[in-house]
Amino acid sequence: MFLVCVGDTPSRASSLIGALQGFPFFHPSGSSKEKVFFFPFSAPGSTPYETLPRAPSSRLPVSHPLWRSAAAVERRPAPADLQSNPRMAWGQGARRPILGLLSRAQRQAARGYTSATFETHLSSNHFAQNGMIRRRFSSEVPASEQMNLIKQLRERTCAPIKDVKASLVSCNWDIEDAQKDLRKRGVISAAKKSSRTAAEGLLAIAQDEKRAVVVELNCETDFVARNDVFQYLASSLAKMALSAQDPGKLVFPFAPAYLENMSINLDHPKLSGETTVQNAVTEVAAMVGENVKLRRGFMLSTTGHGVVSSYLHTCPQPGLGRIAGLITLEAEDSSASLDALKRVGSSIAMHIVAAKPLFLSKELVSAAALENERDVLRTQAESSGKPQMAIEKMVEGRLRKYFEDVVLLEQKYVVNDSTNIKTLLNDLSKEVGSKVTIGNFIRMEVGEGIESRPEETAKKEAMACAA
Repeated sequence: MFLVCVGDTPSRASSLIGALQGFPFFHPSGSSKEKVFFFPFSAPGSTPYETLPRAPSSRLPVSHPLWRSAAAVERRPAPADLQSNPRMAWGQGARRPILGLLSRAQRQAARGYTSATFETHLSSNHFAQNGMIRRRFSSEVPASEQMNLIKQLRERTCAPIKDVKASLVSCNWDIEDAQKDLRKRGVISAAKKSSRTAAEGLLAIAQDEKRAVVVELNCETDFVARNDVFQYLASSLAKMALSAQDPGKLVFPFAPAYLENMSINLDHPKLSGETTVQNAVTEVAAMVGENVKLRRGFMLSTTGHGVVSSYLHTCPQPGLGRIAGLITLEAEDSSASLDALKRVGSSIAMHIVAAKPLFLSKELVSAAALENERDVLRTQAESSGKPQMAIEKMVEGRLRKYFEDVVLLEQKYVVNDSTNIKTLLNDLSKEVGSKVTIGNFIRMEVGEGIESRPEETAKKEAMACAA
């Protein structure tokens, strides 16, 4: 490649040439007494083509076409091309960057910025004495080692490569300090993302013989929900909540504040050490680049002779899923076998996930819900134009259908719709020789009750279409 020096006057061009001779990459194409215009802008030692001679006054005439031509960086032309076309035709797009460089050099020459001045500037800045510009952050670490450090830190943290490299550079390629720096950056990044809607995620269940805990960990996309670090954190939170002090309640719903300040010990290749739940969630949010939050949790317990059963739907691995059903079954006789209760309890938990019951029995249906449904059914019946007595019978008949839809004991069993859950429990009682009852049940689904903002919904739809 070649650098062509131009000036608005011959004297200005001569000053420019004198200034450029101080640069390490500047090698004139011959004796300064004989040649003037083309200079190699490449590796030292390259041989430029011979070009136009100076005028007798050591300057080209002002009228020469080269004074009106622009500076060019072009492929090496044949000598015949130079003689026939001294302007060296080249594209407008390649001309602009070199024009800017030469314009700046001309201004320096006009202010008397000579090669001696440049040498002084070189010695006071971060340049090697052999004339090669060096980058401060790579002066001590070889390029191959830099790539290895970037790879290691990326595997440790799952952070974006851009952030990984920035942290390593700022920490002088110390991987431990860079990892700490990434954690600090992650806190800031997670805080910025905290206002975004997180309606995806996973439910995690942990249980023993008497208790079961389900927690909901949310993120923004189902892609992050498949991340192994995210899944590990969800499982760890459920196990930690199960090991916490027993609240002494059969049904214990808890908010994020119940767990956030508790200490959790993590053992994952990319997430390890002892920290608080809140810090662990923040660190995972920094890794995956999304808003991650612990939304809620439930603990279900049984105090009598019984079992706690659970079922997870859309399960990527044991203990994780998108919809969860939990139920407690209790037998009056303490000598009754629990194996049959566990078997039936698991099938009823699956039924809960599929049928979405709201109440355990008709007696537990709230008065407000019952009155609201009765008003709706009465309005529908009155539109038929039938007498009032017939309307009341229609309302009572439709209420029975409503109970079959929302009351667990009245629902048709999804495994066998010829029977209902109440009949299933009666058959189980006969099998174990003791009356079996349902203590409590819970149904949870990821993101239920969370409404996405319109702009976020549109963004997700666009991403889905692109995929």
